[in-house]
Amino acid sequence: MTQHPDFTLIGGGIIGLLTARELRQTGARITLIEKNRLGQESSWAGGGILLPLYPWRQPDAISRLVMRSLALYPILAEQLIEDTRLDPEWTPCGLLITKNPDIQAAIDWCHRNAIRYEAPGAAFFDNLNTRPENPLWLPDIAQARNPRLVKSLRQDLIDRGVKIIEACELISASMHQSRIDAINTTQGTFAVDRLIISAGAWTGELFGQRFPALPPACTPNIVPVKGQMLLFEAKPDTLRHMVLDEDRYLIPRRDGKILAGSSVELDQFDKTPSPEIHDQLKNFAWALMPSLKHFPIIKHWAGLRPGTEHGIPYIGRHPEIGNLYINAGHFRNGLAMGPASAELLADLILNRTPRVAPEPYQFSRPH
Repeated sequence: MTQHPDFTLIGGGIIGLLTARELRQTGARITLIEKNRLGQESSWAGGGILLPLYPWRQPDAISRLVMRSLALYPILAEQLIEDTRLDPEWTPCGLLITKNPDIQAAIDWCHRNAIRYEAPGAAFFDNLNTRPENPLWLPDIAQARNPRLVKSLRQDLIDRGVKIIEACELISASMHQSRIDAINTTQGTFAVDRLIISAGAWTGELFGQRFPALPPACTPNIVPVKGQMLLFEAKPDTLRHMVLDEDRYLIPRRDGKILAGSSVELDQFDKTPSPEIHDQLKNFAWALMPSLKHFPIIKHWAGLRPGTEHGIPYIGRHPEIGNLYINAGHFRNGLAMGPASAELLADLILNRTPRVAPEPYQFSRPH
């Protein structure tokens, strides 16, 4: 007799992968369903800075998940390396923020959250062409190389016995007495005990199409927000730390490659990279770090972030469907909030004491 999974997850990006891992660690049986390939949407396309841009300008609900995730990431990275031999390249290389007109708010935020900060010396700007304004150096801020983090998490789930079904799209859900008892997909029908939606930018559309009878207050307000990136084939140590200059940034990988990002575009579900944004990012990178003119651009791509009002995700149980949960809507900060988001949802499902107060992430909040 085939046993039903305890949890079925729809969506295999970084949030779905981390949520599946968190629940599997409790011994639960997990099936993870992804309409394309695991982690190939926003999770692959982003930069991997493990801090929101100017976090003191963001709602406190974002900081709470980020701070908990900062504590979890070193342990997660160590476990993944040990268990899978695949390095997610969690790297505490530090973040230089060149312009901070609201410097007192930045310092206050660092104090509240025990984030170490310094005033950077002149040597930080030797290879940069910018006009610093109250610059701030955050030496402990890390990055993760998101494609490699996805790869190691995927292997970890396979090793732990999680059932992964790719190229499988949700068509409809069968409900009885306000509970989902089965889902119909392009690969057949699957019985469901508890269902978790972690479909990133597609979550809002999925709810609208698969649960059309739900009132607006019971539907997550999540829309796709396009972002584009460039990758330079630079040499190791060309840039040793991340740099945020106004609304754009450079991120150096361990092998020397440097990412330049990113755009913020409301463009529905179009992931086509545009020549205009390519040139904007190139010109930004060349202007900020003129030495990048000596290195070729080897890749230009776009991804779709799951945008919500104020960037606060939905994490919790659905108010009308008893066995439906959501973990989605992290906008630009899915990697930065991911471990704590997975932990919080598991805390709520398993009736554990939450490490992060859950109220800001519920469906019932104002849209």
